[in-house]
Amino acid sequence: MSGRTQPARVLVLRTGSGAIALAIQHRRPDAQVTAVDASEAALRVAQTNATRLKLPVRFLHGHWLTPVTGERFDLIVSNPPYIAEGDPHMTALSHEPRQALTSGPEGLDDIRQIVGAAPSNIAQGGWLLLEHGYNQAVAVAQLLTDRGFLNVSTRFDLGGQPRCTGGQWPA
Repeated sequence: MSGRTQPARVLVLRTGSGAIALAIQHRRPDAQVTAVDASEAALRVAQTNATRLKLPVRFLHGHWLTPVTGERFDLIVSNPPYIAEGDPHMTALSHEPRQALTSGPEGLDDIRQIVGAAPSNIAQGGWLLLEHGYNQAVAVAQLLTDRGFLNVSTRFDLGGQPRCTGGQWPA
């Protein structure tokens, strides 16, 4: 994103409290950051956090990419629900709404939806980065590759677990 004449356009899907969007905006004040969430309550929290931190993030209510139809971004990031329905760890997560955590029998339904739709909103040469479960990196990488993304790779969390996989849309 260096050497650009236009500010980088960043989209954060399923922003929740806004932590990722706000961290990006703080780190890259020149970026135009947009954050989307289907939960109005989550957006209120995110907007309050942005106001408190004086960060100019644009917040939109809606499901995945629907609120940004026709717009293109240099970077799309998401921490979507990725836990498989029936996962035994769900009992320990009872404080979170189930729909914020689970995504089908393999935990990949929302990731499939994002990967399938994202090319309509990614600029040429832009990146899609997805957080996922520790055991989903291979499946997510395959989804990205099958959709036509290039330079697909996975990053590891501080515990050494594969947690974020992304790819670049062809230029």
